[in-house]
Amino acid sequence: MENETSTGRGLRLRVGLGAGVVLVLVLAGVAVLVSALAPHGSTATAAPPSTRTRVVHTADPTAADSPTAFVHVVGQVARPGLYELPAGSRVVDAVAAAGGFTTSADQAQLNLAQVIEDGQQIVVLAQGAVPATSAGQAGAGATVNINTADTTALETLDGIGPSLAQRILDYRTAHGGFRTVNDLQNVPGIGPKKFAAIKAKVRT
Repeated sequence: MENETSTGRGLRLRVGLGAGVVLVLVLAGVAVLVSALAPHGSTATAAPPSTRTRVVHTADPTAADSPTAFVHVVGQVARPGLYELPAGSRVVDAVAAAGGFTTSADQAQLNLAQVIEDGQQIVVLAQGAVPATSAGQAGAGATVNINTADTTALETLDGIGPSLAQRILDYRTAHGGFRTVNDLQNVPGIGPKKFAAIKAKVRT
């Protein structure tokens, strides 16, 4: 009887140990499966870069120091004057900054593709006008032909600015030119005093 009891105990012990081993193996398998299905890596590393970082990366460090050029655009443009343009700009850019050509501008006398230079004067002549060097600028021994001069040449006369030079051109167009120098007094804005100052420096 005692041997049977011992045999029963041994059998139950082996069954218990076997069940424990099976349980451990099942739990290990579940752990492996959970680990395989779980997402890997940290979401913190996927965060997009801050806006500040992107701005610093793309900013042009030389933007504030970009060189510019000053050009003086005169003649047959909508808004003659002094303009500041980025260095490397071309004559066409300067004309555009001055409002573009007037209807009477002679565009063929300009090289629109020329790169501008700092301090350059861009003269836009009227159609049929003679360049100032040929028309004659006011100076020692030189006179301005008021029937052929453009606004640039007229502005070399004492007291004649862009608006008054344009009035002279408008009068010349409307009346077919000046018959005599005295006809300048018919232009609005040229009174006796101004006429006396320029009379010796003009011709027809």
